[in-house]
Amino acid sequence: MTEKPIVPVGCFFKGSYNPAYEKEIEKGKDKCYRYNLLHPNDRAAQRALLGELFGKMGEEITVMPPFWCDYGYNIEVGERFYANHNTVIQDGAKVIFGNDVFIGPNCCFTTAEHALDPEMRREGVEIAKPITIGSNVWIGAGSVILAGASVGDNSVIGAGSVVKKPIPSGVVAVGVPCRPIRKITEQDRRAYPFYDG
Repeated sequence: MTEKPIVPVGCFFKGSYNPAYEKEIEKGKDKCYRYNLLHPNDRAAQRALLGELFGKMGEEITVMPPFWCDYGYNIEVGERFYANHNTVIQDGAKVIFGNDVFIGPNCCFTTAEHALDPEMRREGVEIAKPITIGSNVWIGAGSVILAGASVGDNSVIGAGSVVKKPIPSGVVAVGVPCRPIRKITEQDRRAYPFYDG
């Protein structure tokens, strides 16, 4: 049995142009490619392939194609997970999602940072930092969640936001950079009339 190369977290390492990592990423991309060729309504085949790809996976998982990730096995999703079209997860470090997470279309989660120093960057030096998304979180369309960021339980990230720091629980947060703008309150339950059809 071949050991997977360990991606160190929170320190410089030679990530780019490294054959050990590139080989693992190729395996992940191969599974993503096969996933994206499946019929979009073939939930059984999708679940089977996601089970091969993800490190941990709950029940009632929907990932709308196309979907791309790097390794795959660093991704953990809880129960009732929904990711809309064009979700990208660069999972050099762990990316952990709680239960009841909704992700809008065109969202990116990237655990990778490249060195700021141009010589180091040219040599392929990177940094990997984990991402944690709590339970009952909605990530709005076109959002980017950067390395080391986290979103607390019951929060909403507005469309087009760039999250680079921890977002607390129970808030609406928006912008570039993403910041909490208000708490989610009981009034939000009455924001629209309830259709009784």
